[in-house]
Amino acid sequence: MRNFNYLLILLFIGNSFISSAQNAKQRKADRLFNDLAYTEAVEVYKDLVERDHNTLYNKQKLGDSYIKLRRPSQAVAYYEEIVNDPNVSPEYYYKYAQALRGVMRYEESREWLQKYRNSKGNTQNVDRMLEGDVSDIEIADEYSLNGVNFNSGFSDFGAYEKDGRVYFVSSRDDGMSKKSKTYSWTGEPFLDIYQFEAGNVTALPGDVNTVLHDGPLTITKDGRYMYFNRNNYLNNKQGKRDKDKTNHLKIYRATNVNGQWKDVVELPFNSDSYSVGHPALSADEKTLYFASDMPGGLGGTDIYKVEILGENEYGIPSNLGKEINTPQDEAFPFVTEYNVLYFSSNGHLGMGMMDIFKVDLGQMGIKVTNLGEPVNSNMDDFAYFMMNGNNTGYFASNREGGIDNIYGYNLLNPLILKGTVTDAINKRPVPNATIRLFDENNNQVAFLETKQDGTYETEISRNKEYPVEAKHIEYEEKTGSISSMDSNERDELVYNIELDPIEDVEYLAEIDIIYFDFDKHNIRPDAAKELDKLVDLMQNKYPELVIEIGSHTDRRGSEQYNEGLAERRAKSTYDYLISKGISEDRIVEYRGYGKKEPAIDCDQCTERDHQMNRRSIFKVVKMN
Repeated sequence: MRNFNYLLILLFIGNSFISSAQNAKQRKADRLFNDLAYTEAVEVYKDLVERDHNTLYNKQKLGDSYIKLRRPSQAVAYYEEIVNDPNVSPEYYYKYAQALRGVMRYEESREWLQKYRNSKGNTQNVDRMLEGDVSDIEIADEYSLNGVNFNSGFSDFGAYEKDGRVYFVSSRDDGMSKKSKTYSWTGEPFLDIYQFEAGNVTALPGDVNTVLHDGPLTITKDGRYMYFNRNNYLNNKQGKRDKDKTNHLKIYRATNVNGQWKDVVELPFNSDSYSVGHPALSADEKTLYFASDMPGGLGGTDIYKVEILGENEYGIPSNLGKEINTPQDEAFPFVTEYNVLYFSSNGHLGMGMMDIFKVDLGQMGIKVTNLGEPVNSNMDDFAYFMMNGNNTGYFASNREGGIDNIYGYNLLNPLILKGTVTDAINKRPVPNATIRLFDENNNQVAFLETKQDGTYETEISRNKEYPVEAKHIEYEEKTGSISSMDSNERDELVYNIELDPIEDVEYLAEIDIIYFDFDKHNIRPDAAKELDKLVDLMQNKYPELVIEIGSHTDRRGSEQYNEGLAERRAKSTYDYLISKGISEDRIVEYRGYGKKEPAIDCDQCTERDHQMNRRSIFKVVKMN
């Protein structure tokens, strides 16, 4: 990543190192590194390594330089050559782990994080990152991405749209007349704010852009004020540098005067000793959020907020706390109209270098959520912006070729899966049916139960295949597959299910087998209760159901006697059903089987065994 470095790393530079240079070339390399001229420093460090001069140190600096240049693959190549050296600092275990995330070698990254933790490193942050795994990231919101037509071959990011005009930050040099001045860190021109409208890109009119870095920005709803980033530079003059000769970032405010951004003033909580940047306004415009490496923070850069009291009057900045800020870097805050904070971080569990996260500031508990793919990648993802009133916006990433580009997005509405489970015979709804959805690894992702009208509803992800299983005690299990592929243009997916009744009426209707007393064929009260269930089933649920009746006896008595007794029991069962209004043609047969087909085949039968054998059962002949 290129000018992300200016917006993030300039916020927390100030690090120092002890140079043990033995010649002018070593001193030159280290001077370039300290001056943030990493592109030039890389070439000198490479030459020193080739000459086998101070090899461990110079490979460390090469890896560090490539990280500053947001080139993790080159950083990994040098870090992996040094991390096993007994003389290397454990800090490089952590740096190596972070670089490995940038090339999607996640398991190795976890291993080196654990080694860093075991070396008594900064365990608070590492514990947070080891709590989960990239595969554990749950994608709560779904996005479709689209390109924009105002990117250039240089770094472009920080898009902010208002009244049909897109403002953004770019290191292109279109019409800025900076006498070909370039930023030594990247070798590109310094950053300026541009605007895109009606297909044309023009430099922001007024006094905002300077010979140093300018942007990103935010604008008040009435269009009167613009808060923006800039190096310490005011009234065409550079401000004071710190003891390490660093020109820090500050937040300024400009006023819209007839379409020109004029009257630039510095915010009073800026400092010459640390950086303040990435301004973002709350929905009510009473609070300004920003990133800073001011003293007293939790890590490299933290996110702060400050109350806007009046005309360039502000309260005391306050840190958003350890639930959001980490010992690493948080930056690029943005707050939606619903008080949801989006920000970038490399201190929370992420997919790569910097990921975009969100947290609902209106909820009691702070829950930081990774946006996941496709917004986040293995590289740097940052500068999230959302339009008020709709689900579109922009973010930036260097995922393609290491150059910052702006991406447009559409935050898709939840995809609602809904449908009705019905009986395949009579088409009536089936309440209390269970529906289970699975993922590609056959893990259950949803468990549903149909309502009284047979309907069900749930949210699912787009562009996936879901194996589905539907069950009910009275029906055959049914399986299938639900596809949400190519569903970005719709908010609902209907999947209706028909279940076939189980062809065993006693099970289907939860009807118990009816039993008889010894040597009796009259219908007992408990048997009548079960037969009434069958009557209800045949009259109301399956008006075309046709059955046959089979009755049995226990093992006692002669075969001839038992056949007669079974016939009488079958006739009693038949007569009861007919008396309740069941048509004769719906009972094709009632038959006594005697003791030929016992439920319990026993020689020394207990009284319970005998009772289980004295029964009538029902079989389905046809359903329609």
